[in-house]
Amino acid sequence: MSLYAEERQQRILTQAQRDRRVEVASLSTQFGVTQETVRRDLDRLERQGLLRRVHGGAIPSGHLSFEPGLSQRDALASSEKARIARAAASLLPRGGTLLLDAGTSTARLAAELPEDSELNVVTNALPIATALASRPGITVHLVGGRVRGRTLATVDTWALTTLAGLNVDVAVLGTNGISVERGLTTPDPAEAGVKAAMVAAGRRVVVLADSTKVGADQFARFAELSDIDQLVTDPGIDPATRTAFAAAGVDVVVA
Repeated sequence: MSLYAEERQQRILTQAQRDRRVEVASLSTQFGVTQETVRRDLDRLERQGLLRRVHGGAIPSGHLSFEPGLSQRDALASSEKARIARAAASLLPRGGTLLLDAGTSTARLAAELPEDSELNVVTNALPIATALASRPGITVHLVGGRVRGRTLATVDTWALTTLAGLNVDVAVLGTNGISVERGLTTPDPAEAGVKAAMVAAGRRVVVLADSTKVGADQFARFAELSDIDQLVTDPGIDPATRTAFAAAGVDVVVA
């Protein structure tokens, strides 16, 4: 007898908690459904905060209490991040000064900047600086400081000193968590300090966050909702949360 979707999703969650991971292909065979059906199940469980999607499957959300590395983060909500990057690129000016935070979503945005852009780009992310350095029309300014191996971002005093002296047209940041109650948060205090300085430097502040980050709270807070102008996210955001963000003055753009 085939299972209702809710029954199947409960069994998937139980299995993930027991085995610390589940895979799309094996679940498809186990339940006699298509892999696309399994992916929808995993997407729904992720929106509920019960699982985290990774390439080829999912793991329990509590298993990611540590800060994942770049490659692991890039695999999470990959298609959503691609749409968010394209939507964000359309919101940015073709000229002026742009501050890009380190992160997988901002790195995807850097790749989406139009070829005819005439920009001064300031970033604390080594991968973004490398990707943009050879682009005609774009002048890259790399913020100095200690390089965190996990994120390849520069942090600490040198970075904060540089950012304190800047005024940029648009600051674009990523975040590990964003909620009405706690604002914007990230696991590492050093990166939180740099992000806070970036918020202060931007005349306009745009945050890129897929819907799995919405409602999540991490260790270190770096901004309140009132500090940001726009949030670019995906359709997985809860409608009530979107309304609450808008009430706090945030322009929510759904990619």
